[in-house]
Amino acid sequence: MSNFQSEAEQMAYAMGMNMGEYVAQMAVELDGAQIAAGLADYLAGSPKLAPEAYRAAMEQLQQRMKAAGERESAALGQANREEEAGFMAENAREEGVETTASGLQYRVVEEGSGARPAINDKVRVHYQGSLLNGEVFDSSIARGEPLELMLTQVIPGWTEGLQLMPVGSKYRFFIPSKLGYGERGAGQAIPPCAALIFDVELLAIVE
Repeated sequence: MSNFQSEAEQMAYAMGMNMGEYVAQMAVELDGAQIAAGLADYLAGSPKLAPEAYRAAMEQLQQRMKAAGERESAALGQANREEEAGFMAENAREEGVETTASGLQYRVVEEGSGARPAINDKVRVHYQGSLLNGEVFDSSIARGEPLELMLTQVIPGWTEGLQLMPVGSKYRFFIPSKLGYGERGAGQAIPPCAALIFDVELLAIVE
């Protein structure tokens, strides 16, 4: 690039951009000028904070980031609960949708003729999971490889739903968050209190 005299300058600038990207994503707003000053002073060997003050400031920052993250997660969870309530109520009125006592909803896409698995069985399935906005977060179909799992080692919505399915069936499950990943969610893919939609094909009960 013409703005840089060397590749080393460009790499150094890229490092600064990387740090800026990280700071911009933090839940706590920080003064960019002071961040730049702290970096420059440290690299020059003359930081203005003694080690004890540095550790105290970083601890305070971490506490504020944690509190801000918890507030953000709580707000997102509440929004998702409201979205879930509206969706599940409306979906329950859709033709072909059944609702169990637990709140699990499902639609039979294709009914098989095989046996139904029991709670302690291992099964082989193909599946695709998505959020209410249609975003797919996991798919054995896309990977081209079915999954084998124990009914006791999955989310409650799956444990209940799979027992409804004869082998050879394809069901669509609408899983409220209490039967999914709850208030914690799952990593970056599934936010807190998120209702989930799973398309599941039960291929076999694994002996």
